[in-house]
Amino acid sequence: MSSMNRRTFVIGSAALVASGTSLRPSRATIRPSANEEIVVGVMGVNGRGSSLARSFAQRPNCRIAMICDVDSRAVGKGIGSVDGVQSTEPTGTGDFRRILDDRSIDVLIVAAPNHWHAPATILGCAAGKHVYVEKPCSHTPWEGETAIRAARHHDRVVTMGTQRRSYPIHREAIERLRGGDIGQVLYARTWYAARRGTIGVGQPAAVPEWLDYELWQGPCTERPYKDNLVHYQWHWHWHWGNGELGNNGVHALDVARWGLGVDYPTRVVSAGGKYRFEDDQETLDTHLTAYEFGDRMITWEGLSWSPHGIHRAGFGVTFHGTEGMLHLYDVGYRIEDMQSKVVAEETGPGDDAAHIENFLTTIREGGRPHADIEEGHKSTLLCHLGNIAARTGRALVTSETDGSIVGDPEAAALWTKEYREGWTPTV
Repeated sequence: MSSMNRRTFVIGSAALVASGTSLRPSRATIRPSANEEIVVGVMGVNGRGSSLARSFAQRPNCRIAMICDVDSRAVGKGIGSVDGVQSTEPTGTGDFRRILDDRSIDVLIVAAPNHWHAPATILGCAAGKHVYVEKPCSHTPWEGETAIRAARHHDRVVTMGTQRRSYPIHREAIERLRGGDIGQVLYARTWYAARRGTIGVGQPAAVPEWLDYELWQGPCTERPYKDNLVHYQWHWHWHWGNGELGNNGVHALDVARWGLGVDYPTRVVSAGGKYRFEDDQETLDTHLTAYEFGDRMITWEGLSWSPHGIHRAGFGVTFHGTEGMLHLYDVGYRIEDMQSKVVAEETGPGDDAAHIENFLTTIREGGRPHADIEEGHKSTLLCHLGNIAARTGRALVTSETDGSIVGDPEAAALWTKEYREGWTPTV
């Protein structure tokens, strides 16, 4: 597989998609029973993927069969993450296409960098896999739309890793919002604050022997390797990442949109810049965005260089209604009336287990998961629109039907991007 020509692989997959043929017809039309084992392959285990591998392995009748990473050092880490949880050791590989090619694997977990999220999801669906894709579900709006089409065309369950959608305590809080506990909800405020350091100024360097840099770049047009890019700092380069808005803002915006019950904005405003360090970071380190949904609004504040957020919390969402406020945080929620008196406060656990179980149950029983790819796209789109507004320096007028940019060709050009030859996602 490592010597496979990528153009041949992608074009061959696209031809099967166009003909309506699944790469795995025997499993694409049959749902596993509740007692049948669901077999999983994981793409990207240097960070989040190893945690997901262990969490999936801990679910009943679920087994990790293959671990993949372009960093050969990380493969062992991923295999070790399920040690003591399952009796069989996963196979290790440097090429995720081995997961696609293995007919015994039911699920692809995509935990690689952002620029891989949608392309791998689309290829996974074409290969007959259900997909658990980390947030954000796409690198551009067009990719998100294409991922939805792939999931529907191949009848695959695709969920995004916005796990708060499945926290029991968060679902209880949203039910109280919908039940009128704070009256008519008109506004949601979201934020993320962290004390990140400088990424420095990278220098051209030889690609390390442990890294398959060509496959790491994958669908992106090629850029020279430099020594401050892999593994995390790509987040702060537009070519591969989506900044803090796409990195952590998506979690908060997803909860806000869910709570308000809104889909696509009609106007997006963004302000901020890169203020703290003189380094290679291209994305904003201080960022404010506002999204109008007719008579309701969501805002997000991102502060990447200071830990001091709102309500003395680095992450949070507050909903404001005509009769009070609901503050939602990772382990619970608090409701205050219009005199700031606490009228309810509840706590509960928050981890991946409920979200993963919802995904696996949907595979077995049918329906759509809590963070279905369409919901994931709508929330991820808010991040894209906030970034596009910041990069163009203009407020965006957007369609309430699909969030597309109206009357601004320059901004609309950022809806998609150029791909490396042979890697353009296709359905």
